[in-house]
Amino acid sequence: MQFESFAEAHSFLLLSSFIVALIMGAVVNKTNFCTMGAISDMVNMGSYSRFKSWLLAIAVALISITVFEYFELISLNSSFPPYRGSTIIFGENIIGGIIFGVGMTFASGCGNKTLIRLGAGNLKSLVVLIVLSITAYFMTNPFPNSDQTLYSTLFYDWIRVLSISVEGSSDIASLISSEHSKTARLILGLMISFGLFIHVFKNSEFRTNKNNIVAGLVVGLAVTAGWWITSNTQIETDDEQYSLSGYYQEWDMLEDDDQLKPAQARTLESQSLTFINPVGQILGYVQSKFDSALLTFGLVSVFGIILGSMLMALVTKRLSLEWFSTVQDFVHHFVGAIMMGVGGVLALGCTIGQGITGLSTLALGSFITFAAIVFGSTLTMKAKYYRLIYDDAGLYAAIISSLVDLHLAPEVMRKLEAVD
Repeated sequence: MQFESFAEAHSFLLLSSFIVALIMGAVVNKTNFCTMGAISDMVNMGSYSRFKSWLLAIAVALISITVFEYFELISLNSSFPPYRGSTIIFGENIIGGIIFGVGMTFASGCGNKTLIRLGAGNLKSLVVLIVLSITAYFMTNPFPNSDQTLYSTLFYDWIRVLSISVEGSSDIASLISSEHSKTARLILGLMISFGLFIHVFKNSEFRTNKNNIVAGLVVGLAVTAGWWITSNTQIETDDEQYSLSGYYQEWDMLEDDDQLKPAQARTLESQSLTFINPVGQILGYVQSKFDSALLTFGLVSVFGIILGSMLMALVTKRLSLEWFSTVQDFVHHFVGAIMMGVGGVLALGCTIGQGITGLSTLALGSFITFAAIVFGSTLTMKAKYYRLIYDDAGLYAAIISSLVDLHLAPEVMRKLEAVD
């Protein structure tokens, strides 16, 4: 997709990403696609149907991106965020993923679900969104009258030790065969995606659930569309072709003024749907009094998800206001929002950003984060259930007993009698 000016190309990027998010928001609202809900169904009801919808979305995105990249139709190596960076930040992936998983459980949903619920009139999600935005913003931006961020204050001095530098990309295929990474990505991507397709559709319960199939397909295709749009929006000028980020680097040579220049180059790199960092961008956008230079793919995607959900809620007459039932309910959502902001930025993504978009790149860090989020959420749900059943149960006893249930601690350590 070639344009004659940066303004045209950038406008196309923002509009098309908004439309993709709008469609996804409407479909997710209609089908009740929810990653935290999928984990809850597994833990509390033994139902894997919604989790398989999540796996289907991963499979659709993975097979699409694998094929597109092999034929050089998209570019992922310099993505935003850098999923395939030359450093495997496994400490941040694990710790951030667990924190995010715990947080989304307390906040009743991940970043995407928060936007979906807000669009449908849930005022609890508005509070979560505000707190999440502030937390995510200050994870990467200095506090007022300071040069310190939340990340530098809490993590910088120690967590980067928990990382490994590699030569080249940190996706699994490159780690297996750096010399033949292109072919290795194709083979590995096809193997994993076909395996997921077989696993998902061999289940008769899933095959008969239209909503879960539609949700998985649409979310996977939305992630694919994001990668395609951001990789293929180009400017042709003076017989030269530039990507948006490439044009930005040559701005002083190609443009007479900075009137239309975006605030940052990295937000013009290849990318797809993720919601924690973009939600953090809301605060900066508001503080700037809605400066158009701060409009990004991620930010307009956030607005698209909310509006898409709202439109579907209006069409289906499911728009309804909801507020906190108790003070404890408010505290849980407030704390959960903070944890999602911290964990999501630390791990470079959420259940969509790392759990689908990142996994479509075969980045090792995305697999680590995905497992950490599922673990954090599962452990929290089990611990909360133990404390609900046993009124006098302490947090330590509930956590240890939950770890035993997950076969991560020996039976001899059990503090509370197992519950079904």
